Amino acid sequence: MIKIENLHKRYKGHKVLKGLNIEVNKGEIYGFIGHNGVGKSTTMNILAGLINFQEGKCIINGRDSSCKGLRNKDIGYLPEDPKFYPYMSAWEYLEFIGRIGGEAGNIIKEKAAKLLERVKLEKAAKRPIGGYSRGMKQRLGLAVAMYHDPFVYLLDEPSSALDPEGRLDMVNIIEDLKSQGKTVFLSTHILKDIERVCDRVGIINDGKIVVEDKLDSLIGKYIQPVYDIEFLKKPEKDISDRLIKLDYVEKIDVHDNKFSITIKNVERDSKNLLREVVESNTCVTSINLRRNSLEEIFMKVAK
Repeated sequence: MIKIENLHKRYKGHKVLKGLNIEVNKGEIYGFIGHNGVGKSTTMNILAGLINFQEGKCIINGRDSSCKGLRNKDIGYLPEDPKFYPYMSAWEYLEFIGRIGGEAGNIIKEKAAKLLERVKLEKAAKRPIGGYSRGMKQRLGLAVAMYHDPFVYLLDEPSSALDPEGRLDMVNIIEDLKSQGKTVFLSTHILKDIERVCDRVGIINDGKIVVEDKLDSLIGKYIQPVYDIEFLKKPEKDISDRLIKLDYVEKIDVHDNKFSITIKNVERDSKNLLREVVESNTCVTSINLRRNSLEEIFMKVAK
């Protein structure tokens, strides 16, 4: 559905993209993350056909992203800071979008009403956009992106100005788009949202993708070799003394009835550790293999 091959982009000699390669499958939600200034918005603008590039290919549904007409009907683009005519109301702006597309007035009215309700702007629909908060403008921007019911969505920081309720609304809409078979290319610094909705994640650094994988696989690769074990009551000291002497145990942190045990190799040593814990004859109430969050993984990869 989206294919970026060896993409290069320079601004007055400054290289932003240095051979970027990404492929997003139909019906997939792809999380595109990286530090500020590494080329995320530049990539979005190239996909949307708003700026050109020096080298490479950028294909959406088999067509070059620079094709005329592709952006309006086939791609729904929500930029990080959407711009509108401030004197128009949200209703008037959607009507404007519909008339540019050559739609009849009754169709425009029906679509605008549904979209404004969907992004929860129906009560502010007739107010001038110039008086909207940034979060309200993002909601309107999403309504504009959805207006033509495109098959590809490019969402650049869609939740950045929203409150927690608004973020949840945005995530629910993205999940709904996926259920309809839409393809979503999502860039956001709110990594909790990425963890909730994305199928795959690509991390960009220095103009290239440095890590790309399914979200579950990515988190699985970065499992910390630490078991957090909670006992019903504080164990005898000899238990921790015995465990630390095991050749595969690197470290034990003890806090009252809670042990955090670092082992050398999860696959090789987990079974032996759990057997030792059971044989201690001390009641265990919980045991958990610690996992890194996507935020922790991103920080490690970016460094």
